[in-house]
Amino acid sequence: MTSKFEEKISKLKKPMPISRYFASNSLHPDSMTPEKVRQYQLDSLKEILKRAYTNNEMYRAKMDEAELTPNTFKTLEDIQNMPFLTKEDLRGNPYVLLTCEKEEIALVQVSTGTTGGEEIYMLYTWNDYYLHDLAPRYPKLFPIDPPDVCLNGLPYEMSAAGLAFHKTFMEGCNATVIPAGKGGAYSTPEKTLKMIRDLQPNVIITSPSWAIMLAEEAEKQNFDFKSLNLKYVYLTGEGCSPAFRRRVEKIFGATANFFYGSLECGVLGIECDDHSGYHLTEAHVYMEIIDPNTGEVLEPGEIGEIVITSMLRYDAPIIRFRTGDLGYIETEQCECGVTLPKFHLRGRVRDQIKYNGTSFSPFYLEEFLMSQPEVGNWYEFVIDPEEDNEEIHVRCELASDVEPSEELADSLASKMEYSTGIPFTFEFMEKLPRPQGKTIRVVYE
Repeated sequence: MTSKFEEKISKLKKPMPISRYFASNSLHPDSMTPEKVRQYQLDSLKEILKRAYTNNEMYRAKMDEAELTPNTFKTLEDIQNMPFLTKEDLRGNPYVLLTCEKEEIALVQVSTGTTGGEEIYMLYTWNDYYLHDLAPRYPKLFPIDPPDVCLNGLPYEMSAAGLAFHKTFMEGCNATVIPAGKGGAYSTPEKTLKMIRDLQPNVIITSPSWAIMLAEEAEKQNFDFKSLNLKYVYLTGEGCSPAFRRRVEKIFGATANFFYGSLECGVLGIECDDHSGYHLTEAHVYMEIIDPNTGEVLEPGEIGEIVITSMLRYDAPIIRFRTGDLGYIETEQCECGVTLPKFHLRGRVRDQIKYNGTSFSPFYLEEFLMSQPEVGNWYEFVIDPEEDNEEIHVRCELASDVEPSEELADSLASKMEYSTGIPFTFEFMEKLPRPQGKTIRVVYE
């Protein structure tokens, strides 16, 4: 079935490279050959660089300083010669990325402020936001179609996530959307559960922490999510460990797959049902892994900072953006049959927990913590962000049928140290604060 967006793309007066690959709906990136994907990426990259150099002062200055021109780029790897784009380049400067006139802007989105500093503004033209972004689909990784009913439990305000998935469900997949939101005045767990009862969605997308808050409300109202016979739960906006994900799957009675994306870059990766890494959405982005200290591009399998170049943003290009997230790329093809390569996340650079000269992802530690049945779903690691930590202090709630005691604290600490090699102490809380925004798992004291 050809969508209205694919029809419009094919009729553009000056079609971008994407139209030559995806307008006919005959190709999908999750089943294309690697050679075909790379050719598309190179064609798109050349067009983006030409527009950036011709129409954008910042990018032209970066390229002139590096003695580059659009004609310099003959292969995808040549992008390594391009200077990085950082959050500091973007903060407080709404129009810094534009390669078009301001009156062509159709949408402005703003950073949530979770990383501090001045706001980051991301601007989109109608073509970039709808025609280009929705043209490539990933039906093997994201099998949403009519008559699916999708509850969108993501924020629609500061975050880009709610609106992005709204357009994808409704315009890209022609499915039904319930815009429940998350954390706003009209998007409380109580109101969301009422919509779930009344409308019976078969797909839910939300963050891991909001999924648990919905589960707590469902317990109060004696509602069983398994009665929905959900097709999928999709989790995004926050990371979590496989053990935490298994808790969500048990509550909702459905497979829970992760989306990874950001305000600046859009969608970056989608999990398949194998849960063995994210498939890189190569129609949307080109990914590099760099040494965060030297900027050197690392080989597949080496952990470093994720750097992204958008393949679909022509009017406000994102070229070699340093995300601040850690991960590594895997080259071995997934057993699920999707041809896109995979990558693995290791958390944010700033949230790594230091112990004995080694840095650990909080998700690595969470995996062992959430494997302890006595521990509830809410916790925080309390650490010193600057120095090596002699031990990790955990504040956590306990499961509803577990009583706190010193013996239990000692037992959990012993199990965690045995599993991780790191000393732990435990402090049991009757109730930790419930977040309206992103959950903070690492607390600095």
